[in-house]
Amino acid sequence: MALLSATHPTLLDLAKRQDPDGNIATVAEILSETNEILDDMIWLECNDGTSHQTTVRTGLPEGTWRKIYGGVQPTKSTTAKIKDSTGMLEAYAEVDKALADLNSNTAAFRLSESTAHLEGMNQQLAETLFYGDADTNPERFTGLAPRYSTKAAGEQAQNIILQSGVTPDNADNSSIYLIVWDPNKVHGLYPKGSMAGLHHENKGQVTIENLNGDGGRMEAYRDHFRWDCGICVRDWRYVVRIQYNDEDLTGDASSGPDLIDLMAEACDQVPNLNGRPAWYMNKRAMSYLRRQVRSSTSGSTLSREDYNGKMTTMMEGIPCRRVDALLRTETGIAT
Repeated sequence: MALLSATHPTLLDLAKRQDPDGNIATVAEILSETNEILDDMIWLECNDGTSHQTTVRTGLPEGTWRKIYGGVQPTKSTTAKIKDSTGMLEAYAEVDKALADLNSNTAAFRLSESTAHLEGMNQQLAETLFYGDADTNPERFTGLAPRYSTKAAGEQAQNIILQSGVTPDNADNSSIYLIVWDPNKVHGLYPKGSMAGLHHENKGQVTIENLNGDGGRMEAYRDHFRWDCGICVRDWRYVVRIQYNDEDLTGDASSGPDLIDLMAEACDQVPNLNGRPAWYMNKRAMSYLRRQVRSSTSGSTLSREDYNGKMTTMMEGIPCRRVDALLRTETGIAT
């Protein structure tokens, strides 16, 4: 499996390059600890302001079996343009100055108070990466689930794998995704000319007026967080969505979804794993996957290995990432 070089940066890589005093790098580390998709996702600058235009090949030219003195007509491939947008996610954190100053390290206290805001933004980003839909929420970007939402139409339908217990009239399903991150396959986006990742601005001491709606005032420290981001699926073949009936999971796969079998099928759907491949699933799926592997195989396809400095569960040599934003209440994909 080919690994991406340092020229294809993750959020933490970009943060370390752009903030020499380490403030944003610290924030990026906090985010990565609670949203493991950020450890794998690579980021590219938009080529059209706050949106990104790419050209994808939709058809290959065919050759001609030529006979002697026979002619050959010129042919060409077919292409289509795709435009992906970014969204702006913002938050303010405010703490009472008197309370913060009681601590011997005001900056550390403010960061600890901001952690809840960071975690909230983190969860919102993870949710939007999978479920965001710019058609219904124009201020957001479109995530993966709306792009892989039906087997009835579109080339990407080939990369939707449904467990037999999934039907369009139930809403007790969940999904596992296989994504191969690469600049020519799937990657994150940030607006042209901006700073990648989450931007933090220390607004310093401010006076908050009309406190509690009674006209009172309070001195506070204020922090502003902003994250302009999106996702680009340049080649649909490098995302596979597995949808399964969550309520039917069993530890030995004697009934209900066989996660091992479904994930093996997903591996065969992508043309290759050159890039930074990863599985994404919620904690319940991760738990049942371990139990099904232990129950069904003596030479397990599941292992624990050092991956980017962390002990990580690997399936078929691909890291398994926990993303709790993946719901257990998905509506069944229509066939």
